[in-house]
Amino acid sequence: MFRMEFHCHTIASKDSLTRPRALVEMCRRKGIDRVVVTDHNTIVGARAAQALDPERVIVGEEILTTRGEILAAFVTEEIPAGLTPQETIRRLREQGAFISVSHPFDRLREGGWREDDLLEIFPDVDAIEVYNSRCMFPRFNCEAREFARKYNVAGTVGSDAHTAFELGRSLINLEPFEGADGLRAVIRNARFETRWSPPWLHLTSRFAVLRKRLNPSLGMEDRA
Repeated sequence: MFRMEFHCHTIASKDSLTRPRALVEMCRRKGIDRVVVTDHNTIVGARAAQALDPERVIVGEEILTTRGEILAAFVTEEIPAGLTPQETIRRLREQGAFISVSHPFDRLREGGWREDDLLEIFPDVDAIEVYNSRCMFPRFNCEAREFARKYNVAGTVGSDAHTAFELGRSLINLEPFEGADGLRAVIRNARFETRWSPPWLHLTSRFAVLRKRLNPSLGMEDRA
């Protein structure tokens, strides 16, 4: 059985604090067998982490489209922000990536979705995120779970970790798999471990933004 963190960030992201080396070391300590690193609109940090532990780390990306954010795993080519959801999905499909939708009904985030926009794309995605530890209000996750149930879409969960401390708050327990096709084959039989992250943890993200702006070179030593 694999314990997988599907949604976390490294310092390559504009609003993150966890460096690649710290991320990998914390995954080892917490017994996380697979981790999908999903920085915002970049795969630089994910590649750096994968270089440190190629078996454990899966390169992913959280991509801001014109309608909401898409969460992808097994990304081989970076997808830029600002494309339509349809074009983003097309480019991810060309790579064979596994495609989910992050925190789809979180109305407090820029990357949240309108339900009619989500209905346009759900036949073309592999899953939606039915629990995100950083959603401020439980109803956002409840709406995602209900949408997945109603339309028979597979679910993912994620910590949305921006610090090493948060890693593993929400995990997916899966049968062993290889690659995106293997993940698609086992995702519907997943068991979830979920824990909410209290609002004070969001302050770490804001601190990281300020810290990175003041010193853009932070974390460069961990990317090689």
